[in-house]
Amino acid sequence: MIAVVYSGSKSAFWKISNDGKAVAECTIPGINPTFNDPKHILYLLNKNIVLINHAESIKKIFVFAAGASSAAMQESLANTIGIFFKNAKIKVQDDIYGASIAACYNHTGIVGILGSGANCAYYDGKKPEKNNYGLGFILGDEGSANYLGKMLLKNFLEGKLPDEINKQLEEKYNLDRPIILEKIYKKPNAQNYLSSFLDFYIENRGHKFMEQLIDQAFEKYICTYLIPTMAQHPGEEVHFVGTVAGNFQDRLRVVAKKHDINIITITKEPIYNLLNYYSN
Repeated sequence: MIAVVYSGSKSAFWKISNDGKAVAECTIPGINPTFNDPKHILYLLNKNIVLINHAESIKKIFVFAAGASSAAMQESLANTIGIFFKNAKIKVQDDIYGASIAACYNHTGIVGILGSGANCAYYDGKKPEKNNYGLGFILGDEGSANYLGKMLLKNFLEGKLPDEINKQLEEKYNLDRPIILEKIYKKPNAQNYLSSFLDFYIENRGHKFMEQLIDQAFEKYICTYLIPTMAQHPGEEVHFVGTVAGNFQDRLRVVAKKHDINIITITKEPIYNLLNYYSN
């Protein structure tokens, strides 16, 4: 029995397979080793009945997690998960590695992540190329869910939202300036708070102002991540992975087309492709 895990900062998706057939699945809060200490990660694992029921039977676990970009972080996360899954061999890589496999399998390509965070890399068919991206929600993540949340709240605080959007936002989230500033600057997991506003974008996807914010975010992503990567690897096919790319793929394709970029595939939930890859 094997398990495959794909985790952003907000959510970690688990799929469990036996003899090539999916037998169980679950979703728990994200297990980003940059933000979550071992004690917290073990707490999350011990709360989930699906993982508890299969803990002794799982022999291999393939983990792809945001924040696991260094060897030290990968080893730390593997050791932590190993405390819970005592009979399993655990392999940890970062999320761009998992996204690359999900999008390209054994073929080359340029893979972009637009989920709770953002990243981009050239994949040579075996592993993604090292880059200077993946800087997190403070220094990077342009185009991601937390970036969209940041744009929305900034416009709210500056009084730039259309009246109908402003009213909906206040009613749905009970927002005011002190609450927002406290959650971002004083409370833990500010990136998850920012990402939570993705649902508001989805609910108001047809509103012109909201579409403008989405397009601005994608434009920033393409200019910051995608165009420089394409310049280094001309002629490679472009793929996207993640909830933001999946939910707003129409807008992503429109913005990409302005730069003469053709997106081959957009995979909203890479966990299914990863399970298929490692089960076979």
